[in-house]
Amino acid sequence: MGMSRSALATRFTQLVGQPPMKYLTYWRLQLASRQLQYTNDSIAKIAIQVGYESEAAFNRAFKRYVGVPPGVWRERV
Repeated sequence: MGMSRSALATRFTQLVGQPPMKYLTYWRLQLASRQLQYTNDSIAKIAIQVGYESEAAFNRAFKRYVGVPPGVWRERV
């Protein structure tokens, strides 16, 4: 692209409305939410599928953005 990371991040934020990493986290958690709702895959498997290196990291991110751990969220939907 011929653009620095900071310039790309600035342009991305202007176009999308949020920084790239925040958008990526949101997107991953949206994918994970669908998988939690529509599959019986384990939380660990879903974490890996959406790009987290560990179930613990996924649990922390999910709880931070959704408000409850993924297992609790799955039971409620």
